Amino acid sequence: MMKRLLLVALLSALAACQTVQTTKPGLVGVERTQSMMISSAEMNAHAEAAYQQEVGGAAKKGQVNRDPAQVERVRRIAQRLITQTGAFRPDAPAWKWETNVISAKEVNAWCMPGGKIAVYTGLIERLQPTDDELAAVMGHEIAHALREHGRERASQAQAQGMLIGVIGAVAGVSQGTLDMTQLVVNLTFNLPNSREHEMEADRIGVELAARAGYDPRGAITLWEKMGKVGGGQPPEFLSTHPSHSTRISDLRVYSAKVMPLYEAARPSR
Repeated sequence: MMKRLLLVALLSALAACQTVQTTKPGLVGVERTQSMMISSAEMNAHAEAAYQQEVGGAAKKGQVNRDPAQVERVRRIAQRLITQTGAFRPDAPAWKWETNVISAKEVNAWCMPGGKIAVYTGLIERLQPTDDELAAVMGHEIAHALREHGRERASQAQAQGMLIGVIGAVAGVSQGTLDMTQLVVNLTFNLPNSREHEMEADRIGVELAARAGYDPRGAITLWEKMGKVGGGQPPEFLSTHPSHSTRISDLRVYSAKVMPLYEAARPSR
């Protein structure tokens, strides 16, 4: 009986999944198809709620957009990158993009589903990034949103939740309703992206930067700085993220590949 229920749950999860191609491959050639159980509209709505929760909480503490010069710089770079998102998704330039700077010591930046961006002052002040390097960070985070990695991971969590629910029902344990807004928060802050997602975001990020007229090699110098700030890392096989050396090697290849785009865009800088 247990095996039959698990099989039904698995078949139901597979039936609910939709195979999609979220982005065009671009010059970097990211072509992996993805399985989704959650719609973009649903994910974006919860992401917007999560964003307001996080930024609203920081705003109450006076930690949002405190330095006009930093805000102008970050938003200027963001806008140039956003303008180029159509190369991967025709719908993306019209998203309800929002960009804010949060005063916090963490070296961090993120972009939630649907285009909700935040850059922490810790990243700006501790790394002292050039515009090219800051564009690399933001391009990487925007790439996660374009590829809908959050939606993909939430779909995986929902599929796993269905199986857990069946096991719980058989065992007589109740299963609460999945809090999607909290899940978005967890996906953004608590749960690391997979190596595959990081690689895709790195590659799309350098192309976005190049198309926007930022030197894609800024991603290399950025991660060299990250390595110095982050100190020692665990062995790569113990981490879901690529090691700095593996990441930098990949970025060297793909930044060279998109250099013609950068050279063509440079006159507009």
